[in-house]
Formats: sequence, C-alpha cells, structure tokens
Amino acid sequence: MPGRTVAKLATVTAVIAASVLAVAPTAHADLVTHCIGTGGAVTVPNDLLVPAGESCALTGTTITGNVTVAAGANLVVTGGRVSGEVRVAADGYLDATETSVDGQVVLAAGGYGVYLSDARTGAVTVRPKGTATIDSFLFAEAATIAGNVTVGAGEVRLDRGTQVERNLSSTGTYYTDVHDSFVDGTLSVLNSATGSVVCGSAVRGRATFAGNLGGVQLGPNGALDSCASGGYWGADVSVTSTAGGVTVDDNIINGGLTVTGNNPAAQVAANNRIRGGVTGDQAAPSANRAARMADADRDDAGDQRAETRRTSAVQEATAAGAAKL
Repeated sequence: MPGRTVAKLATVTAVIAASVLAVAPTAHADLVTHCIGTGGAVTVPNDLLVPAGESCALTGTTITGNVTVAAGANLVVTGGRVSGEVRVAADGYLDATETSVDGQVVLAAGGYGVYLSDARTGAVTVRPKGTATIDSFLFAEAATIAGNVTVGAGEVRLDRGTQVERNLSSTGTYYTDVHDSFVDGTLSVLNSATGSVVCGSAVRGRATFAGNLGGVQLGPNGALDSCASGGYWGADVSVTSTAGGVTVDDNIINGGLTVTGNNPAAQVAANNRIRGGVTGDQAAPSANRAARMADADRDDAGDQRAETRRTSAVQEATAAGAAKL
C-alpha cells in the first residue's frame, strides 16, 4: 500500500451510544435541536447542535437549518441533507457519507478533521492551525465540492473521482495530494511540509506549486506515492522553490511548464506532452532513473511514518468517541 495513501478511514460511528434528539431553546428563543447519540429518518425543522465533547450519528436525517459541531464533538451523517452550513469547532470531527450540504463546511483552527465520502457540499474551508495543538485533515472520496476548497493546515487528500467545481488553494499544509480527481479552476499548493502528489487527475486552470518541502510529484514514477498515470493540465504549470525533488511524468500540459529554483533540479520525463515548452533547470535525462531509485529508497521510512500517523489519527478519533460514552 502506498505510504501516502490512508486505509479506509474509520469513523466514530460504532462507538456512539443510542440516544434521542433533544430540543432546547437558545438565548434568542429560537429552537435548536441538540443531538447526543443517534437519530433516524426525521426532519429537523431548525438548526442542529452537537454539544461540546459529545457524539451524534444521523442516518437519513434532513436538517433545514445550520449545523454546529462544538469543541471536541463528533458528527457522523449518512444519507442525510443539511439545508444550511456546517461549522466544526476546535477538536471537532465531521463525517458525511452520501450526504448533501447545501452551504459551506468550515473546520476551525485546531479542528480534528473532515471526511467526505460520496457527498456533496458547498465551499470547504480548513482554517490555519495557528497556536492549536491539533493538526487537522480533509479527506474526500467521490465527493463534489460546489465551491472553493481553501485549506491552511493538516493533511489533504482528494481521491476517487472527487470534483472541485471552483479553485483549490492550499497553504502551509502537511501535504496536499490529488488522485483521480478534477479541479475545474486553479490549483495552488504553497509551503507544504512534505510536498504534493497529483496523479490521474485533471486541472482546468493554472497550477502553482511553490515553496514546498519533501518534493512535488506530478504523475507516476515519483518517490512520494505510487499511481498509474499522469494527468491533464488545461493551462500553465509552475513548480518552483521546491526541496526534496520534483518529478513530472506522463502529463499533458496545455500550456507551459516552469521549473525554477528547485533543489535538486526537476526531473521532466520525455513522455510528457507540453504544448508551451519547459522553462527552467532540469536534471539530465541519464540521471533520472538513478535519482528516482535513490529517492524511493530514502523515502521508504518517511512514507511508513506518514501511514502510521494517519492510522494513529483514526485510532485516536475512535478512542475519543468511546471515552465520551
């Protein structure tokens, strides 16, 4: 299994005890439904709150208002719909499967994470970590995000046919990877701690990768992750000021490729089709294979650490849910 690929993300669903939905008034006398436990195929005619430190699992539930997941709380929604937005506080967790969120999804600084599977949402925002001790994640599989994705912290992976209908912007994340997905706007990955991988995907707008550590891999045969194919890029692609290695393999670029200020110099394979040519420093073709093999050997341990980190994150979420019962 590739080191940067997380196994099927477990959720806290199994550890949420059966309970009921309780209704309580807010300070403004509006009704807010408090969820602690589980709820079924009912309609909540107002806003919904998962109180701090609590867990809620909903199946087939329709929420006509907004949803708030308070600090340290967990919300798992399967086959549901939210007419408003979802806001997740510090150390909070949202798992949405086969669910539609008409508004935006916002994960606060220090939020635990957001997992979207076969779900549709508006814009998705992950706030910068700041002084928070928890580093977040955004994992999306077969999801549609009908707005911008803006991420400022943690681990980011879009996979299995995920579609972003506007722009994807990542700054200061642990990594940002895009597999078998589509970005209808621009793609920007800046200052990632362990780099970025884009494989088997299409990006319609300009793509910018700058200041990343740990490398940038566009297509297969790189050291960061395994994948079967490159991708399509509808405009210019720029990879600059990158440490840890740059590989560009099996891509179609309907624009120019800029590779400047990278250390080591970028490895641009001959099988790329680059309409606008290449600007910048490239590694000699004869050195490409040896460099890839050396990088792969060097990064095996790092890849294993990344896999262990993700597994630990899932275990911590499960344990946290169990402890709240």
